[in-house]
Amino acid sequence: MPSPGVSFELLATSASGARRGRLRTPHGTVETPCFMPVGTRATVKAITHAKLEELGAEIILGNTYHLYLRPGHELIRELGGLHRFAAWPRAMLTDSGGFQVFSLSTLNKIEEAGVTFRSHLDGSQHQLTPELSIDIQLALGADIIMAFDDCTPYPATEPQARASMERTHRWARRSLDRWQARPPAATSSLFPIVQGGMYPELRREAAQRLVALSGSGEPVAGFAIGGVSVGEPRELSFEAVKAAIAELPHDKPRYLMGVGTPEELRQYAALGIDMMDCVLPTRNARNGLLFTTEGTVSIKNAQYARDARPLDPNCGCSACRRYSRAYLRHLYQSGEILASVLNTEHNLHHYLDTMRQLRHAIELGP
Repeated sequence: MPSPGVSFELLATSASGARRGRLRTPHGTVETPCFMPVGTRATVKAITHAKLEELGAEIILGNTYHLYLRPGHELIRELGGLHRFAAWPRAMLTDSGGFQVFSLSTLNKIEEAGVTFRSHLDGSQHQLTPELSIDIQLALGADIIMAFDDCTPYPATEPQARASMERTHRWARRSLDRWQARPPAATSSLFPIVQGGMYPELRREAAQRLVALSGSGEPVAGFAIGGVSVGEPRELSFEAVKAAIAELPHDKPRYLMGVGTPEELRQYAALGIDMMDCVLPTRNARNGLLFTTEGTVSIKNAQYARDARPLDPNCGCSACRRYSRAYLRHLYQSGEILASVLNTEHNLHHYLDTMRQLRHAIELGP
């Protein structure tokens, strides 16, 4: 049986601030810094869970908004929770649904009570509140669940970003209250989310207030930083993230939501981020854009039609061990399902291997 709660052990810190840690969850240990593949609808697109385990993924994501609409959180609860439903034995995190509400903004209306939206599936109307978001996530039973937040758009004026941050703080209080009233058997741990747009002072204030809020009752297991990778220049993202990190507890994991390229993973890890996720490796794989140790490869390009070399000679994934660039291009150009399967395996292997190398470098020190 899973053990309750989530704990974090900090093993080493580099001169830059990069951290080597260990996150213990009811469904296994996660070595950090880590990359978490995104499994929006209880599946990471174009790859099996067995292959994800083989690649070394220790934690994946599920999406509250999508699983609420289909197949429904009560059905998943009936069937034993998200781990059993998806046959994923390792750690799992669910987001709050806040980002989907933001990204599908033409279908929603944000009010103090929550967000009223129309389903992108059938047009039916729903209201997602902080309380309902927590209830859905507790029904799903992920190891780590997120407080409901208002994802600040870019660009936003300082007053707009402050209003969004204030709403996120009020919703965090309601999320925390609901989580603290959870059933005794529930093992999900909560992370509140730092917002504040691209304004470092707002990010610092938001982090300080969430830390104070989480210390007013049962402590939360970690903190997330949201609202980046929403169209802003990367230099603004880094300044906003650095400002938030400076105010977050040293002994709690820090999760940066929705980033990024392999190089960005390295940069954010160097700042002291412990957990990251992004759809980029899987989405780009399905579009024929592959990450390698020698740079990105657009496998659809004609230059690879007669290229007998492996995609990445430094990669140990089965796509690189077995197939040529010419064959991978042929699969993509032919619209074969196998193209998405092999490309996804390669990109996720590259991301997960990037994190393994980062962990090793932090362990070795300067």
